[in-house]
Amino acid sequence: MTLTAAPPTTRWLSDDQQRVWRGWLLGSAILNERLDAQLREHDLDLAEYEILVTLSESDDRQLRMAELADAVHQSRSRLTHTVTRMEKRGLIERTTCPVDRRGVWANLTGAGQQLLEEAAPSHVECVRRNFVDAVDPDDYAAVGRAMDAILRASQA
Repeated sequence: MTLTAAPPTTRWLSDDQQRVWRGWLLGSAILNERLDAQLREHDLDLAEYEILVTLSESDDRQLRMAELADAVHQSRSRLTHTVTRMEKRGLIERTTCPVDRRGVWANLTGAGQQLLEEAAPSHVECVRRNFVDAVDPDDYAAVGRAMDAILRASQA
């Protein structure tokens, strides 16, 4: 790929780097599509599932909305829309923080926990089939190291 308007300092990707990058984009899209489709069997999408998991792993099955947004890497406005939808289904409830009246807690309900427990086995099987078992163990470890490096770089 040659672009004439690019500044001379542009560090273009090599053919191999471009192949890996595009493979990552396509593979991620396909994986997310398959995980999302599997979760639809439980009337969930991947973002909702991640919210349920995150709340289930937190103390007292609750988090401040801002902390939850950070944990699931969603904007606060997107999280608010998703939680509102989940709240209407009885999976989550929001309560005001007693210490800080401006703070709002997202709480996992019994129905949300039950749905998570029903969806988790088939979701984990889908993750295994489409990611864990599909990748050579050495490559799997390399992907883990790569994601750790990306996360560290994003925090710098």
